Amino acid sequence: MFFDTHVHLNVKQFDDDQTETINRAREAGVEKMVVVGFDHETIPEAIRLAEQYPFIYAAVGWHPVDAIDFTSKELTWLEELARHPKVVALGEMGLDYYWDKSPKDVQADVFRQQIRLAKKLDMPIIIHNREATEDIIKLLQEEDAASVGGIMHCYNDSKDYLQACLAMNFYISLGGPVTFKNAPLPKEVAQAVPLDRLLIETDCPFLAPHPYRGKRNEPAYVTLVAKQIAALRDVPLEVIEKATTTNALRLFGLLEEK
Repeated sequence: MFFDTHVHLNVKQFDDDQTETINRAREAGVEKMVVVGFDHETIPEAIRLAEQYPFIYAAVGWHPVDAIDFTSKELTWLEELARHPKVVALGEMGLDYYWDKSPKDVQADVFRQQIRLAKKLDMPIIIHNREATEDIIKLLQEEDAASVGGIMHCYNDSKDYLQACLAMNFYISLGGPVTFKNAPLPKEVAQAVPLDRLLIETDCPFLAPHPYRGKRNEPAYVTLVAKQIAALRDVPLEVIEKATTTNALRLFGLLEEK
């Protein structure tokens, strides 16, 4: 089976065919997935989906783009929801220097608050990183995020940063960009990541893999990510399928449910 570790079936792009999309994923062999909530609208929907489907889990966090809107009320809310039995991680959280809605210092403060919450609850974290790699690594080190570990979501950096991430107990998750012809970095990373730290994801509806690039992404396409990684590593698809699924089950504390 395949495990898509990062989906956004909780956004408006799936309003018209959410159920059908989930069914297509199951037919493609995607037997588990984590729906990631990141604001007031998407977090409750992630929880709802996790409650409705036994093979869907949820992650709850506050996106750095909206850090300016984060208050102690949101922190308390996240803590309450994180105790739900189907919530397996906190996130996505992190830093985003591409959009300028939230100042960098505000983003860093909200990021730190969520890491501390994760440590309090002993839960892994899912990291959103856009043009902020060095600051993210520094902040994770300062907050001792290694004590909980987590996922470098949709990793698209040089393999030069891999060792720092691995040293802090983070898994490296690859998505659609590993299939792009003009994206050498994720291909290099796909070959360099230790097999026991590799995860796959779609980040749907974003970043659809080739040959669907530019269209709406969906969980069924995570199989294309796995196939590309298998080709890059010159191993059978089953090797990537088994390793990434086992890694996800281990990280999210779900091995007993395998």
